[in-house]
Amino acid sequence: MDEQARILNEILAAVDDGRISTTATKNFGAINVANLKKAHEQLESGSTIGKIVLEGFA
Repeated sequence: MDEQARILNEILAAVDDGRISTTATKNFGAINVANLKKAHEQLESGSTIGKIVLEGFA
């Protein structure tokens, strides 16, 4: 458990320092039919750069 905490703290420091950044470029909000359709259309367009985020999936 201590090793996991050390690794997570190291990653957190790298994010805070800007050495690691997200590849998420689009956030369509909550998972629902309309947003899922938008995300799918974006992917099908062939112009997507980075990752698409849909929130609320549990």
